[in-house]
Amino acid sequence: MYLVNVDQEKCSGCGECAAACPAQILSMVEGKAEVTGDPAECLGCESCTSVCSTGAVTVQEY
Repeated sequence: MYLVNVDQEKCSGCGECAAACPAQILSMVEGKAEVTGDPAECLGCESCTSVCSTGAVTVQEY
């Protein structure tokens, strides 16, 4: 299983991570990315981290 985290202070609000997530667990809320879907659905593909230019999104295996 994987844990997705979005550092709200680093998030620029570009929306790239939400668009890149194949599991659709990231969404834009009030101009920032947030995990709004079921975190258990995360595939661990790190598509979200690869498109995040500010390093706000991290994926950890647990």
